[in-house]
Parts: sequence; structure tokens; C-alpha cells
Amino acid sequence: MVNWRAVLVGFGVELVLGVFAFALPGIGHAAAGLVGGFVAGWMAGGGVWNGALHGLLAGALGGVVVVSLLVFASVVASIAFVPAGLLGFGVAALSLVVFFALAIDSAIAGAIAGLLAD
Repeated sequence: MVNWRAVLVGFGVELVLGVFAFALPGIGHAAAGLVGGFVAGWMAGGGVWNGALHGLLAGALGGVVVVSLLVFASVVASIAFVPAGLLGFGVAALSLVVFFALAIDSAIAGAIAGLLAD
């Protein structure tokens, strides 16, 4: 079962560190993902798989929020301009895949934390 408290705390850590990560573009955002995934995996415990799952969810939660905003924007655009709205749905679907792929570092850090927590 997913420990949503661990996922939300990990997401919060990533969000706070992500704001300060603009000082070190690229490196700072990767570090924010690693630390947030580690926190989520540590809080969840339960071994490598459970830590990886919670780290992945914490890392991808921000992506899901952004994709939800993209879907909303594409629905609004489809009301005004039908072809632009259909393009927006494709971009939102592709973005969802990309955000989960970018959360791999959080999953790896969560797996390490889940291993260390036990």
C-alpha cells in the first residue's frame, strides 16, 4: 500500500529544493529529485521496491500536477481552436511519459533509502 504521507513529504522536499535549484541549473534540479526521493523512500521503508515506488511517486507528482494543468489548458484551447486543443492533448500525454522518466533519479534514491531504512 502506498504511504501517501511519505510521497507528499518527498514531493514537498523536491518542491522547496527545486525553488533554490535555479542557482545551479541542471545539477540543482537533479539533486532536488534525489533528496526528495530519498526522503520519500526513507519514510516509507519496507525495502528496496517499496522505497523505489515511493520515490518514483514523489518525483512524478509534480509532473502529474503540471500535466493536469496542460490538459486543462488544452480543453480550454479546444473550445476556442479545435486543432490546437487536439495538439494539446498529445503534448499532455507525452509530458506524462517524460515526467515519469525524469522521476527515475527519485526512484533510485528511494530504493537506496528503502534499503537503508530496514
